[in-house]
Amino acid sequence: MSLNDSKAAWTRTPLIVSFADNPKFTETYGFAGNSGAVNLEGQLLGVPNSRSKTVYIFMHPTSVLHLLPMPTALADAGLDVLCAASRYPRNDTALIFEKVAIDLGKWISYAREELGYEKVVLVGWSGGGSLSLFYQAQAENPDITETPAGDPVDLIAANLPRADGVIFIAAHLSRAETLTEWLDPSVIDELDPDNRDPEFDIYSPDCPHQPPYSDEFVTRFREAQRARNRRITNWAQDELARLNAKDGPERERAFVTHRTMCDVRWLDPQIDPSERRPNWTYMGDPQTVNVGPVGLARYSTLRSWLSQWSYDLSNAKGPMNAAKIHETPVLQIENTADEAVPATHNPAIRDALATPDKEYLSLKGATHYYVGQPEHLKKCIDTVIDWSERKGLLQR
Repeated sequence: MSLNDSKAAWTRTPLIVSFADNPKFTETYGFAGNSGAVNLEGQLLGVPNSRSKTVYIFMHPTSVLHLLPMPTALADAGLDVLCAASRYPRNDTALIFEKVAIDLGKWISYAREELGYEKVVLVGWSGGGSLSLFYQAQAENPDITETPAGDPVDLIAANLPRADGVIFIAAHLSRAETLTEWLDPSVIDELDPDNRDPEFDIYSPDCPHQPPYSDEFVTRFREAQRARNRRITNWAQDELARLNAKDGPERERAFVTHRTMCDVRWLDPQIDPSERRPNWTYMGDPQTVNVGPVGLARYSTLRSWLSQWSYDLSNAKGPMNAAKIHETPVLQIENTADEAVPATHNPAIRDALATPDKEYLSLKGATHYYVGQPEHLKKCIDTVIDWSERKGLLQR
């Protein structure tokens, strides 16, 4: 069944997966954070009494995805879809990527052992793309036993179950790499975001550099972005070391990272050209989002910064993990008008993937969410179904 056919009469079934966990201190708000257990919530989208043996699992590190166009379109096509949340739903302030991988492994085990599915396909949408690559890399060849902060999270002992296939769609390189490409390098003082270097303050009319930008300026701009990420990383490491040396009740600290949505691509469409809308991001006007509350990494803890945002230390960087996937079939779908994913990201993942069983599709003119683009959404869903059937992954 494709989107050409009548829509399946599917329903939403709420699911809960619980397992024991005893962190050294409470890291998420509410009962789940101090009850000695992690409680994960999800939704199964599917036809009542479905006999399908295949489930498509969507997970984002922090978002919940059950209202997005693609999961619901897959359900419309008669497929079983599990939208699984991590222990950090809608709040990535304290998110530890290594623990999200454990959460995803629990969902895959639950899908097979409790729900009876024989095939599990991971669908990595947007920020879920790098999560899927990180997870599958650790499922194939686990090698992580601690977080970048040095806290024990043993992904070898976790024995993460492998997914049978991975779909990487409308997805960026990783949270750490994407944030770094969006960090405002004009910020001089992290405690005073109004103290800025005019050389890199591209949103100011007084900036000496105006689009179209020279290659030399873009190179220095990118270097300054990486330098800012490294300054914050070094500070976070020093703060953790100071707290650990005190050996007192304070185990963690939260902080604000100002101005995190600043990219020369948005003001100069000739940089990494694509069909994206100029002067716009998936969250709106880039100048507004740069200083607003929803920018990436706006609120973080020390440990979370090192795990998900540090350019040098995060274990979840996309190309690095793509190179560790040798045995899994991967379908990659690039949306060429994607206002959230830079044009360079998907080719970088494609080139890094070690598996010989990989396919790549560019959907010309497709945006991040397919809003108002039913023809592009249909092409996406039909491609997923065709690939799944050819790979022997879709059993229903």
